Amino acid sequence: MAGLAIGLAAGMTLSGSPQKAIGQILLPLGSLWLDALTMTVVPLVFGLLVVGVASASRSAAAGGTATRALAIFALMLAAACLSAAFLAEGLLQLWPVAAANLNIGGGPAAVVAPATWYHSIIPPNPIKAAAETAMVPLVVFALFCGFATARLEPGLAEALLQPLRALVEAMLVIVSWVLAAGPIGIAALAFGAGARLGTGVFGALGQYVVVVAACCLAATLLAYGWVAAIGSRSPLKFARAAMPAQAVALGTQSSLATLPVMIEAVGSLGLRRETTGIVLPMAVSLFRAASAAANVAVAVYLSHVYHVPMGVGGLVLAAAVAVPVSLGAVGLPAQVSFFATIAPVCIAIGVPVMALPLLLAIESIPDLFRTLGNVTNDMAAAVVAERWAPPERATGPTF
Repeated sequence: MAGLAIGLAAGMTLSGSPQKAIGQILLPLGSLWLDALTMTVVPLVFGLLVVGVASASRSAAAGGTATRALAIFALMLAAACLSAAFLAEGLLQLWPVAAANLNIGGGPAAVVAPATWYHSIIPPNPIKAAAETAMVPLVVFALFCGFATARLEPGLAEALLQPLRALVEAMLVIVSWVLAAGPIGIAALAFGAGARLGTGVFGALGQYVVVVAACCLAATLLAYGWVAAIGSRSPLKFARAAMPAQAVALGTQSSLATLPVMIEAVGSLGLRRETTGIVLPMAVSLFRAASAAANVAVAVYLSHVYHVPMGVGGLVLAAAVAVPVSLGAVGLPAQVSFFATIAPVCIAIGVPVMALPLLLAIESIPDLFRTLGNVTNDMAAAVVAERWAPPERATGPTF
């Protein structure tokens, strides 16, 4: 945030020859920093998806409760992402982007013609798709690889997964190096935005926070709908039980830190130990409904910043890419996951990612609403999983 403030202030106060001279130094520097960060997206997404899908498939094979949990996660993630896509689009239609030139440079990626859209789903050449940063076919190929790896003999599967884990860890090391220079890179990029927009940039950033927070709150409200519609429990009773966990979520901004409180809270809802002992740890590890919804909202917001037309197909595509990418990028530090989960969605719908560093600088505010929604949906998933348990196992020890 300090880098953002300094860069914006310098860009807005300087003018004429000094601004031009400093800009010739800072703008290439900021562009190089962003390129260094973006170069890790393709290997990170591929490695995380293959490893994550293979691990999740093995978990599903381990028991019925885990299988039901994964199905519930996928259903709730898809609903949250679709809701966020259409809500963000509706809000931005009613409230146009305050600063349409927030872009730091670079034009939108080529948009696939409607008549040939299906050619971009399954890659005839996965290596070419990776080289061209074509995220949709790359994600599809990674999903196929993950499911296929789960069917291999354990020794062969581990021989494939171990190098991918090493690749992911190596990318995380590179990302840590790049993020160490984050204040400088963000300041350099912010200088250009401040020089072009002046004080209008504050309106654009404020609008971004409002739109993303609204989509996270919508994902949170969906959790109460799942509890009432499928979990067959009172939303008011669920709200009372969830309040302590939500308070901890807002205070820590960590779903993992909230896990003990969630386990205690669902005791008042009568959930069985078998359900909560499996579903809640899996939810904390794999399931981030509000974060996935927020990622879609960021992509839709940037589509308005860069004037990239979306349409219903683009909104559905953004949601479809956000779901598997969200499942694959769990467990990453917040700064890393911000790029690893949002950049693929943006690239898939033809939206440039140049403005993401500026948004990262203020991400701590929307992250409050991300964590709140994630924790609420984790508890709702446990309630739904209990309802979907086989009738013959409906009774048992509770907390």
